Amino acid sequence: MMFNWLKRYVPRGIYARAALILLVPIITLQVVVSVVFIQRHFEDVTRQMTRSLVLDLEYLRSGVEQAKTPEEARLFIRTIQDPLQLNVALPAHKAAREVDPRLFYDLSGRVVISTLREQIEELQAVDLAQSTRRVQMWMDTRYGEMYVSVSRGRVSASNPHQFLVLMVFVGAVMTLVAFVFLRNQLRPIRRLARAAEAFGKGRVIPYKPSGATEVRSAGSAFLDMRNRIERQIEQRTMMLSGVSHDLRTPLTRLKLGLSMLDGGSDAEDLNRDVEEMERLLDEFLAFARGDALDDLTEVDPATLVRDLVENTRRGGGNVAVGRIEGKGRSILRPVAVTRALDNLLGNALRYGNRAVVNMFLTPRSLRITIEDDGPGIPEDRREEAMKPFSRLDAARNQNRGGGVGLGLAIASDIARRHGGALRLEVSAELGGLRAVIILPR
Repeated sequence: MMFNWLKRYVPRGIYARAALILLVPIITLQVVVSVVFIQRHFEDVTRQMTRSLVLDLEYLRSGVEQAKTPEEARLFIRTIQDPLQLNVALPAHKAAREVDPRLFYDLSGRVVISTLREQIEELQAVDLAQSTRRVQMWMDTRYGEMYVSVSRGRVSASNPHQFLVLMVFVGAVMTLVAFVFLRNQLRPIRRLARAAEAFGKGRVIPYKPSGATEVRSAGSAFLDMRNRIERQIEQRTMMLSGVSHDLRTPLTRLKLGLSMLDGGSDAEDLNRDVEEMERLLDEFLAFARGDALDDLTEVDPATLVRDLVENTRRGGGNVAVGRIEGKGRSILRPVAVTRALDNLLGNALRYGNRAVVNMFLTPRSLRITIEDDGPGIPEDRREEAMKPFSRLDAARNQNRGGGVGLGLAIASDIARRHGGALRLEVSAELGGLRAVIILPR
């Protein structure tokens, strides 16, 4: 789009954008009013006052020109300078001077000088810089150069900057008042955003709808949505736990009945099916119980990773701790995260000979990677591999005992419940699969 480049310079925060919305119209209005006031009103008034002074100066100069002697001219000057409020010297004192100097912020000085130049041909110089309260002029006469000084108030409005100062001051005060009011309106939106962000990370923080009607409506909708999701998760967990627990009784009877049968190939096949069902139920039940009882806790992720690797080593697994970068603590569900990492590490050792666990802790995220030297998973089948009960026999070696297809699905679900994600990549170090769990802090 035409204005896409502008998005790079627009603030991202709602407070900064609100300040921009407030300041841009106010500053624009002040600039426009200032320009119009200075150009159309202030300059016109200055020009009219300067022209009235020109009449006095022309009368003064014509009287000097008509005098027959310099003494008569000076007498004429003494006669009229007080009534006309002029300070005149004839002849003028010779001194080095610039041509029409004025201060850079003297906005009306340009109009004064140009008007005097247009109206008085004999004008040699105008000085507005030496004194901000006086207008000093030098004019040619038949008796030499004449110096004339008048009050600046005769050619321009006194203290013209007061209008601009007052306008800026009032604008600043009104901006502050508007920003305070707007901040009170934006605070409920930020509270809603924090509550939604925390819930996306698996955390529930207290939240009460407040603010304008629309914000209250959005807050109430968020609370209803959060309650529905919590009820659905609770019902799913209870159903999963109940089904898994209830199926154990008939499964136990099946195992007992099979043990009483005479050995044979059919009995062995049935026993393997029963064992697979038992593993499936164990994973279901363990996940359901752990997810229900696990609470958010502030833990040291580096210690969690090291304990996981040490426990796997004691079980005979060839696993090592790789890079540990970053120090600090993170808020997460330790039992659930440990189960997710244990599933990933179990898959790595089941389909490969060794594994390496790395951890990277940044101010915004926790990233844990588990790499193996197995056959890996093709890129076009990684999404399928994270679906429940999905077993990619063609891509993964099953010689060490196949799983039930829930390991990656459970790990992905745990990552999502923390507001994170599970990604499957190629291990650059070992050549196999690299599973990356990313959790926000």
